[in-house]
Amino acid sequence: MIPPAGAAAFLAAHGWGDAAVAPLAGDASFRRYFRVTDGRRSAVLMDAPPPHEDSAPFVAMARWLDARGFLAPAILALDAAQGLVLLADLGDVRLRETVDADPSVEQALYADAVDLLVELARHPVEGLEPYDRAVLHREVALLPEWYGPAVGLALDADSYHAAWDAVFDHALAAEPVTVLRDYHAENLMLVGSARRLGLLDFQDALAGHPAYDLVSLLQDARRDVPPSVEAAMLDRYRAATGAGEAFMAAYHVLGAQRNAKIVGIFARLWKRDGKPRYAGLCPRVWAYLERDLDQPVLAPVKRWFDANIPADRRGDPLRIATGTVPETGA
Repeated sequence: MIPPAGAAAFLAAHGWGDAAVAPLAGDASFRRYFRVTDGRRSAVLMDAPPPHEDSAPFVAMARWLDARGFLAPAILALDAAQGLVLLADLGDVRLRETVDADPSVEQALYADAVDLLVELARHPVEGLEPYDRAVLHREVALLPEWYGPAVGLALDADSYHAAWDAVFDHALAAEPVTVLRDYHAENLMLVGSARRLGLLDFQDALAGHPAYDLVSLLQDARRDVPPSVEAAMLDRYRAATGAGEAFMAAYHVLGAQRNAKIVGIFARLWKRDGKPRYAGLCPRVWAYLERDLDQPVLAPVKRWFDANIPADRRGDPLRIATGTVPETGA
């Protein structure tokens, strides 16, 4: 977490030449973040190095959200060629740690997060690519590509995609909304005394089904969301929007789709990128996936999973592969 070579000159050119720069965070991508402090003011330096990352979608989405009254980090300075972006600092208080420390606030804060999605869906989509069948297939392909080999399984891709194709009609929105795609407790900041929700990690936004971000929030790969909270928040969203049973079918199909994608991504982060901690998150994701697969709408996909991935190959791929801990399912 050493600042990139061009950071000092970039900061100096924008009035932060005397600032201290300290590591703030990294994530599952090549992006890195640093806190820039100069006296009583602070900002966040995002390093999104080309060609691995493109800062343009983040910048465009941040400005779109800000223009519509959502709290995204303001863009203070930008050097697109170097992938350096200076952002307004939304602080250190995340929804995840706040709720973990005080479960009594969980319902209220998740209600705020649901209400934000209701409001977001009211704004017409602008300039986003569609979250279409091709993207859905490309994402679920990560499971046979990365998770299967990681646990010693050679999975048939053709029958896998055929099973998904039988259910993907439910996941395609007649009226697409802005889907942020990584809308969960670690990307939601609580800003100021009013605990206003601040948004992070929205550069991959697409035009898709409104159920997707609810899945991201309520079937969180990084923390256990109690089923009672998931049910209450779904009721809240449906009461606010009038969403019916077709919405619930989409929720479960997208839940299964997202969770299948995530176990593939987490296996890849371990095997390819040397980040084994992500493998340890897979049992939680498998639990969500199996719960979604139990829904009747997903019968073709459940049949494929039951025929191709035994219970003892569902869980932490690192532990399954090394035999360090017996796995009996998620």
